[in-house]
Amino acid sequence: MVVALAAVVVRGDPWRWQPHPEIWALVLGLAGLYAYAILRIGPKAVRPGETVVRRSQLAWFGVSLTSLWVASDWPVHDLAEEYLYGAHMAQHLLLSFVVASTAWLATPTWLARLVLGSGRAYRVVRALCRFVPATLVFNGVVVLTHWPTVVNASASNGALHYGVHLLVVGSALTMWMGVCGPLPELRFSLPVQMPYLFLQSVIPTVPAGWLTFADGVVYESYDVLPRVWGLSVTHDQQIAGMEMKIFGGLFLWTVIAVLFVRFANRVGEDDRSSGAALDRRAPVGRGADGEVLTWEQVQRALADAPPAPPEPVTPSERRERPAGG
Repeated sequence: MVVALAAVVVRGDPWRWQPHPEIWALVLGLAGLYAYAILRIGPKAVRPGETVVRRSQLAWFGVSLTSLWVASDWPVHDLAEEYLYGAHMAQHLLLSFVVASTAWLATPTWLARLVLGSGRAYRVVRALCRFVPATLVFNGVVVLTHWPTVVNASASNGALHYGVHLLVVGSALTMWMGVCGPLPELRFSLPVQMPYLFLQSVIPTVPAGWLTFADGVVYESYDVLPRVWGLSVTHDQQIAGMEMKIFGGLFLWTVIAVLFVRFANRVGEDDRSSGAALDRRAPVGRGADGEVLTWEQVQRALADAPPAPPEPVTPSERRERPAGG
């Protein structure tokens, strides 16, 4: 018992404030670059009269930047790095789902083309963001970042921890490009996007189930004192597994539901435009007095009109007819 207690790492107050000037610099730098691109470069990059940035893109940028700041600064980052694996999981979910997807929604097409260009960088991105490579990259990073060796090493090394975050965001940007990326030619069609996101929700259930049902300590770096909120190591791991399963799955399935509604509406619009019945009340012309006529009025007038009189027979036609004809 004494040996077991001696092996437990004792740390200071988990709620003590710790400044992270590197995160403040990152957030302010990204905000400054985005503003400079929109205000200075955008008006020169688009054609006259075209919109440089939409209001929705500005809103998505605010969501992405705020999520990045919350996930990377105190107290989430410090709890995630030193005390709770559940906080570590919440941090990664924010980075891979919220930050990455909204970052693409905030990026105008002209800005993405300006950054990537049309050379080697564009070809690499195009190759990585296809269905199979993007799936392998994203889920490979998910498995790697839950490997005990990687987790324990990153929890004790701040630079490695930030490097893992960079890898998580990069793989998530690769995955989300085909769904909400700024380059239309790299986005999948709606019928492909839904099974694509469904596949992304299936593979992470493996580490989620492993964490939820694990009996012992999976990550030794989180076997520390004091215990935040009185959570044991096992309960902390179970919460992390449920976060990955419930929040991650719910987020992806919500997006799938939105895509399905959009797809159904598009199919309905195509049906209405190609095979819709003629509107009997739609105007089809004007009468002699200038009155607007509908198709229903034209049909009623044709039905009420008297039969046309027989055409007169000329003498020549009468001679040509056979007798009794």
